[in-house]
Amino acid sequence: MRHLFISDLHLDAAAPATVTTFLNFLAHEARGATSLHILGDLFETWIGDDDPDPTRDAICRELRALVDSGTVLYVMQGNRDFLYGAVFEQRSGATLLPDPVIAALGAERVLLTHGDLLCTGDHAYQELRSTLRDARFRDRVLKLPIEARQLLADAARAGSKAHTRIAADHIMDVTPEAVTAAFEAAGVLKMIHGHTHRPGTHRHSTALGEAERVVLAAWDAQGEYLEITPNDWRRKVVSTGR
Repeated sequence: MRHLFISDLHLDAAAPATVTTFLNFLAHEARGATSLHILGDLFETWIGDDDPDPTRDAICRELRALVDSGTVLYVMQGNRDFLYGAVFEQRSGATLLPDPVIAALGAERVLLTHGDLLCTGDHAYQELRSTLRDARFRDRVLKLPIEARQLLADAARAGSKAHTRIAADHIMDVTPEAVTAAFEAAGVLKMIHGHTHRPGTHRHSTALGEAERVVLAAWDAQGEYLEITPNDWRRKVVSTGR
């Protein structure tokens, strides 16, 4: 058993080095893994399953190759790539995960989430998220011409960056009370998420006992993944020397 977890790659043609690192990861470290879980923001944007962008298409083809080699692929929507649909699943071989979801990793039950639901102090973002994830809003957006969707995505990226610059630092991180509530509602003592770009391992006291929360790294300067085996949970850096 070898389960791999990554998030916040923000893959885009404008960041070719990160794309290359990810493709190298799929061809080497991810091969032979029992499963690969991508917990949101695989792409900088995903404007619909009919997007013809060649970089995103190449990534989907390599994901499909990984699945065809025997690794099970799970993908969770993030705040950047929330318009995945059935065609994306077919193109990539992925199974889309709800957010949050409890995964059974051997004998252990682990809560998986992108992480933005835990940032309850950012009220403006949470209101926006509710709108973006509404099925009626998604349907309206996906009916627009792809050029219009790209313009909306570009505007959303600019707005997100501006919001991040002016928001208080603590607001952009998870709210401790929300984390505790998530552990207790799920009935688990392990959690994995991304979104905050603040990798680390945190301990939390809950009504269930001491819980552990692992925050995945964003793929900025390098690629990093979490590897879970029957004997260990270990962070690893993607090799670039192959």
